[in-house]
Amino acid sequence: MYVPKHFAEHRLDELHRVIREFPLGVLVVNGPSGLDANHIPFELHEQNGKHVLLAHVARANSVWQESNDGDQAMVVFRAADSYISPNWYPSKHDFHQQVPTWNYQAVHVHGTIRVRDDEKFVRMVVGRQTKTHETRVGEARPWRMGDSSKEFIDQMLAAIVGIEISIDAIVGKWKLGQNKEARDLTNAAHELHARDQHLLSAEMLAALKGDG
Repeated sequence: MYVPKHFAEHRLDELHRVIREFPLGVLVVNGPSGLDANHIPFELHEQNGKHVLLAHVARANSVWQESNDGDQAMVVFRAADSYISPNWYPSKHDFHQQVPTWNYQAVHVHGTIRVRDDEKFVRMVVGRQTKTHETRVGEARPWRMGDSSKEFIDQMLAAIVGIEISIDAIVGKWKLGQNKEARDLTNAAHELHARDQHLLSAEMLAALKGDG
């Protein structure tokens, strides 16, 4: 990923935050048939002092059969993004030297893959993800695997395979207008807020203050 210095994000806590808040990653592997990409929700987990990504895929998905333990893999996460009109920059109206762009936050995780085809592991992954996201959506009584019969859950678990990505490196790119004048970045953020792009607007304003 091309990352100009002014867009580089090195804060590990911020990179982890984006993974947790936008967990639907794109798993990219280079298998026997070439490059393959799968959209999978991941759970960031720390074990033995090292961070890993946990997930599961359908048993019918060939990605787990075409991946060998230790193979290199990449997972791409993306937060809020939006087109930015030149008209939102006050300086454009003064000098007419602005062009359209796209602002976004992206995290690329590089690591090694391990296939975990065992019931205990996939039950743990499903349990963790269920707890995380049922809490996030604010259910008064969060769904649990115990809500269904043991036979049904066992059948569902048998139909999936676990994936574990051991993280070797994380690259973050926060393209939020840090290369623009303060008045341009501020007004573009306000224009996004007016269009209900509150998350990206807030991140841009934080970048202006040096918090992003």
